[in-house]
Order: sequence, then C-alpha cells, then structure tokens
Amino acid sequence: MVAISMSAGAVARIRFAVSCLWEVVASVRVLRDPGDHAVHLPWVRRVRRPLIEAGLIEADGALLWQLVPAPPGYLADFLTPPPAGLNPDLVAELAALRATPADTVRAHLDLYPGDRPPALATLYADPPAGLRHLCEEIEAYWRIALAPHWPRLRLLLDADVTARARLLAEDGAAVLLNDLHRQVRWEDDTLVVAQRHCLAPDVANGPGLVMVPSVFVWPSVASVSAGDAPQLAYPARGLGTLWEPSNGVPDALAVVLGRGRARLLTELTGPVSNTELARRSGMSPAGVSQHLTALRAAGLVVTHRRGRTLLSARTDLAEALLSATA
Repeated sequence: MVAISMSAGAVARIRFAVSCLWEVVASVRVLRDPGDHAVHLPWVRRVRRPLIEAGLIEADGALLWQLVPAPPGYLADFLTPPPAGLNPDLVAELAALRATPADTVRAHLDLYPGDRPPALATLYADPPAGLRHLCEEIEAYWRIALAPHWPRLRLLLDADVTARARLLAEDGAAVLLNDLHRQVRWEDDTLVVAQRHCLAPDVANGPGLVMVPSVFVWPSVASVSAGDAPQLAYPARGLGTLWEPSNGVPDALAVVLGRGRARLLTELTGPVSNTELARRSGMSPAGVSQHLTALRAAGLVVTHRRGRTLLSARTDLAEALLSATA
C-alpha cells in the first residue's frame, strides 16, 4: 500500500500524458505473463514470435526483457521518466531516458532482488553506454510490437484523456481520482494506491501528479516517482473490444443507410480519426469525409478536434439504431 499526500496546490496541478515508454514497459509485462492479461492475448499471438526471432524477449542478453520482470516484481523507475507535455513522441521520451544520471540507474538496479544477470551487470558498470543500448532495443521493440498498432492505441488513449479531463472539469479531482481504478482511492488529502514496489513521494508544492492512461497496464495500475513528479498509470477506458475483429455490417442497417455509411458507423467503437476509419474500412479519406458529413447531418455522429486531428464518435441515437438492427 502506498500513500501520497498532496497539497491543494499539487491537486490543482494534476495533468495527463500519453506515454510511448509506458506502453513499451507495460506491454513487456504482458508478454511476461499473458495469462493475467487475457484481453491482450490476440496481440500477444501476433507479436511474440517476431520479438523472439529478433532476440528482444525470452533471451538472457535482452536488456529490456531483464529490466521488466513479471508483476508484481520491482520495475526500475528510470524506465519511465515523466512525459514532457501531453503527447511526447518516442524520440523525445528516449532522449529523457538516455539522460538518466548514472547514480540514479545504479540506485534503482540495487533494488532488484537476487543476483544481477549479465545484461543488468553491464548496464550497472557503464550506465551511459547501457542506456544507449537499451534505447536501441526499445526502438526495435517498438517497430515490431507497437508501431503497427499505435494509431489505434493512441486514439483510445486520447479518448480516455478527453473523458477524464471533462470529469475533472465537471466534478473535481476527488471524483476523478476515485473513478480511476479499484486499487486507487482519494481520501483525507491523500492518494492511496494498493500496489507494491512504489517509491512515490509526497507531493507538497511540486509539479503535481502525472496521470498516464495505458492500454497494457490493465488490469492493474502502476505508480513511480522517477524525476520530479510522481506518475500514476491506469487502464484506459474501452479496452474490452480493442483487439476484437469487426462483426460486419448489419444488413438492416445497410438497407437504411447504405453499406458504406453503415460500415463507418459500426467501426466507430470510440472516437476515431478519418485516417483510421479509412484504414479500417478500405475507403478513401475523401469518401470517409463525405459519409461522415451525411451521418452528422442525420444526428448519428459528432466530431470534435483534438490538436490537428478530427475525431468522430457515435451519438446515443446511433447506438440505439445499432442495437435495434444487431
């Protein structure tokens, strides 16, 4: 059990961040123990063999693999430095990881139990060189395991941030924090996290808590204190159908709307960009845009802007229509 005291000022500085490194680390834990992460088994089946063939997992010399034990083993905080901004890319996060002071790397490695395997011993002996090698491994892991799926994962994470930020604005920090996960509760100005191996400090007047929605941290939460700000990674909403194939277009809905518009409506399982809809449906971006315009006019779709991206989602009317024709 971890208790993090937070001042009123620290609560006011709660912020969100989507982190590539968090997804790397959490997804390695899924590969370590896939039986405890049933929702991600379709992903595990797709990526395990290519990762093994690349020597990135299930190998004694794989540094990332040795640094990320199966839950609930200790995970070095330096692997997930606080993300800078809302959506830092992998390049920016790896730069922060490579800049980790050698003393910090060694202090965190000292917390691992048992004898130090050769890969970790090499990192301990020369942290700057070890971190460069680690970042190269992470880049290779990312290309194989996560980059092909990142547009879809990113949209889900962005949608969670949008929903949580609205909850924070409407109901305040206490409701937001108590809505995150069964292992997290906010009471008496203290954030209590039911988790082992957390070194998160009290937050008096620092930069505040960084809340990181994650796809692969499910079904648990994770918290660390690397850098100046504690972080709390929690499962993003909408994971239940993330890897499910499309069930096709109901014939009755296709008769009413036309097959193209019905297909788009069934693919709108969460806020989705035009580019992602084009990829899922096989339509051209122009065709997707034209159909979405008609669906918005009919009150079946709403669209909002997130940065430079337009995200569309089904309305309650659309949900009722899909339920009636399923």
